[in-house]
Amino acid sequence: MTRTVQQLFDLRGKTALVTGASRGLGLQMAHALGEAGARIMISSRKAADLELAVASLQAAGIDARWSAADCAVEADIRRLADQTLERMGPLDILVNNAGATWGAPAEDHPVAAWDKVMNTNVRGYFILSQHIAKHCMIERCSGRIINIASITGLGGNPPDMQTIAYNTSKGAVVNFTRALAAEWGRYGITVNAICPGFFPSKMTAATLRSFGEDTLASHAPLRRLGDDEDLKGITLLYASDAGKHITGQWLAVDGGVSVVTGG
Repeated sequence: MTRTVQQLFDLRGKTALVTGASRGLGLQMAHALGEAGARIMISSRKAADLELAVASLQAAGIDARWSAADCAVEADIRRLADQTLERMGPLDILVNNAGATWGAPAEDHPVAAWDKVMNTNVRGYFILSQHIAKHCMIERCSGRIINIASITGLGGNPPDMQTIAYNTSKGAVVNFTRALAAEWGRYGITVNAICPGFFPSKMTAATLRSFGEDTLASHAPLRRLGDDEDLKGITLLYASDAGKHITGQWLAVDGGVSVVTGG
């Protein structure tokens, strides 16, 4: 029997892991999944931040717990995956959100900083996705993987931004998403990406100080920045049965910036 919209978006009985979720976009997405009924494991590098984040989730009536890990370090990633499966059981949803950035002119960009960004933003996504798939999703012929890219991965690097490693890594995430979706579709695993525009966060604080909120908002047709609700809908669509026939796709959540920039 055809399900109702409410039933399609219902995540009760599902389990999700969200990385980089102690604040900002990751915590927003964790709330979205938890509010729809999923049990949540969140991760980031700092235990103190995670404790506060889990408290906010639990205050909203969400079954949540945490595990600290550095998603640039392979041993940490594999420990996080194993602990999540041990403590939470089979995983239905993986949100790869942990990220790093670095600002410097391309000609002077430190190689070590390039490696740090790539290790977190690309290599970490691959290792965690591979580990969870091999130990859980493939044998169950089911899973939802959501990768957080960025509209900076859809075009060139604006001269005033000077974040070539970050932009390159996010472009890689878009094609990683498409390649993985094509390969793992036979296992019933969907793989999709979200490309946020500018959202105020710790990572974007320096940019916000340099350019100002009004200037940044003026670049978007909607004339506003992203807020604490704007990723909830697309996250729930990708994670739930409402999006079960969507895979290998990316969607910009940017107030229309990519429309006028050609991303």
